[in-house]
Formats: sequence, C-alpha cells, structure tokens
Amino acid sequence: MLRFNDPLVLVGAGKMGGALLSGWLDQGLAPESVFLRDPTPPAEIAQLVAEKGLRLNRPLDEMGVAPRIVVLAVKPQIMDTVLPDLRLLVRPGTLFLSIAAGVDLGRLDELLGGGAAIVRAMPNTPASVGKGITAVFGNDLVTTEDRAVCEGLLETVGDVVWLHQENQMDAVTALSGSGPAYVFALAETMAAAGEALGLDPKLSAQLARMTVAGAGKMLDVSPEDAATLRKNVTSPGGTTAAALDVVLGSAGLAQLMREAMTAARDRSRELSK
Repeated sequence: MLRFNDPLVLVGAGKMGGALLSGWLDQGLAPESVFLRDPTPPAEIAQLVAEKGLRLNRPLDEMGVAPRIVVLAVKPQIMDTVLPDLRLLVRPGTLFLSIAAGVDLGRLDELLGGGAAIVRAMPNTPASVGKGITAVFGNDLVTTEDRAVCEGLLETVGDVVWLHQENQMDAVTALSGSGPAYVFALAETMAAAGEALGLDPKLSAQLARMTVAGAGKMLDVSPEDAATLRKNVTSPGGTTAAALDVVLGSAGLAQLMREAMTAARDRSRELSK
C-alpha cells in the first residue's frame, strides 16, 4: 500500500497521468489529497473525480496547503504554456516530477522560474496494468527524502530505476518508453504471418497475442535472462532454430532493433531542443 497522503497536484490526466492516478488511488492514496488540473479530463477521469471527490481545477492560490509534490503529465509541446502558471508552487519542500518526454531538467527549471527541486521521469504504458518501469533522474536540489517520495509513488505502477546521467534518458526513451509499441508490433506481424500461412485471421491473432503475453510472463517471473530462455526453447536443428536463423541473421531483428532505437533516440534529442 502507498504510504503517502500529503497534498499532491497532478497536472494532466491523459493516458499516463490517468494511469498513475488510478494506481495511486488503488494503493490507498486519499482522494482528498489530490488536486487535479486538466481543462478537459477524459471521461473515465471525470467519472473518477465525481466518485472519489477529487478537487478539479481549483485555483492554485486557493488550495490552502502547499503540495508535497507536483506531477507534470502534460504533453511536451504545451510545457511552455503550463509551467509558468505553476511558479507560485516553487518553494522548499515541494518536489516537481515531470513525465514529459524530451524536456530536460534545465528547461523545466527555467520555465518554473528557477530554484525548483525536479525529478525527470520516463515511465511506460504498462504502468496502466501495474507492470511499468520508470527511469528517473533528479537535479541537485532533490533530497534523499524527495527520492523516497518519488519512488513510493512510481513503484505503485511498476519498477523504478535511477539513472547516473540525464543524457541516458534519450536511450531509455528509445528502449522502455517506446518499447511496448515494438512488442505490440511483434504480435501484430506474427498474426499477419500466421494468416499468410493459412490460419484463420482470428485464430492467428489469438495465437500471436497469447504467445507474446505468455512469453512476457515467463520473462517476468523467471530468474533466467532472455538469452537463456530463448536457448531453452530452441532445439538444435528444429523448427525454432530454423526461424531464428532468419530472425537473428545479419539483416534480422538485432540490426533492425538497433536502427529503430537509434531513430527513437535521435527523435527524443530533437524534441528536447
């Protein structure tokens, strides 16, 4: 259960912000602790506001309390518009946690007027089912207590890892941030290949879906790494070996994944400029 019930401001309740909010409430966060800011919250979040009594779009100067943490879950493109309005929340004891891709700590601090304790985070969409992983990096004003608060909130939706350098965030974005889409694409292309081999489309989609989900579960619970698990299901000279000769060939998945993740990393760098 979440051991945090201090005032929390959540700015943005889209897919990731909504997933975090749902996870926190499920883990015991008191609804009266949440101050939600979103001009057009999704229907499911609006329903949550009505059911739980969350405070929505209350003027910041009427909050009556200083928030312990302000979570920034808005699109990077609107940070320039949103953050200056939050400057009055910059004070000792308040931590800002940003999950916006491509907006670095220096830019966040500039938009907040300077002097803010900020943690930059890159979660991924499996957070919506409690199986996410979030990479984080904080500026020099982040205290040991801030780190514990950050971890406590983010661990409600998955694992948390701290980075040694902020510039690693672009590679994290390419790997775990964008990674779920690669897995979904794998299931999609497996289903299409099965259909091309003569399977009924619905059956092929079901086989691909459950194969990817089952393999992911094995990877999650097994103490062995991915390479060992792969070898365990590959008999020499068998059908899997024949397929892997193609998949892991010189022009296969390894090269394709390097190219794909390099493209994602480069795009992350472009967005930060």
